[in-house]
Amino acid sequence: MGAALADTRVVAILRAENADRAEAVVDVLVEAGVRSLELTLTTKGALDVVERLAARVPAEVEVGVGTVLTAADVDRSVAAGARFVVSPSVEPEVIAAALRHRIASYPGAFTPTEIAAAWKAGASAVKLFPAGQLGPGYLEDVRAPLPDVPVVPTGGVDIASVAGWLAAGAVAVGMGSPLIGDALAPDGDLGALAERAGAALAAARS
Repeated sequence: MGAALADTRVVAILRAENADRAEAVVDVLVEAGVRSLELTLTTKGALDVVERLAARVPAEVEVGVGTVLTAADVDRSVAAGARFVVSPSVEPEVIAAALRHRIASYPGAFTPTEIAAAWKAGASAVKLFPAGQLGPGYLEDVRAPLPDVPVVPTGGVDIASVAGWLAAGAVAVGMGSPLIGDALAPDGDLGALAERAGAALAAARS
């Protein structure tokens, strides 16, 4: 798992129709202390933004790419400067490509079988997705037979639930709209984003 995610325990997920405001949002998040940032391939222009960010963010900030479904996606992401890739599902070719490039991979899984398969394939950590449909109790149950698999709940994780997920054994959490809010919109509130980021990181530290 990436050092930034292991340290701060929060990955911010930026997903929008286009990436026009992504750099401004990332700057706010980094200033607030977020060190792990995922831009999804479903966002138009995401790789261009990743390339620009990779060239200028501090060394301790890890920029990655989400919604990665093929080995070719991994290759393109690495070429842009991504330091990790995230998938909504267990895609062995993505995990293998990430291992080949020596970057972290976080495949999405929902069941114990999928979680075990992702870990066996070489995932750096497993994204429990969509976590909000399951709750921290589910993670506790899964970790009983699979205690060594690092799990990152994502999807429906809000600030109020961060502490509960970590107490249940999550190594980190992925946060999309509950953290980003309207910040990616042209008139989104960046001040409110900074406040939410601070609160999320505080919850992770507690």
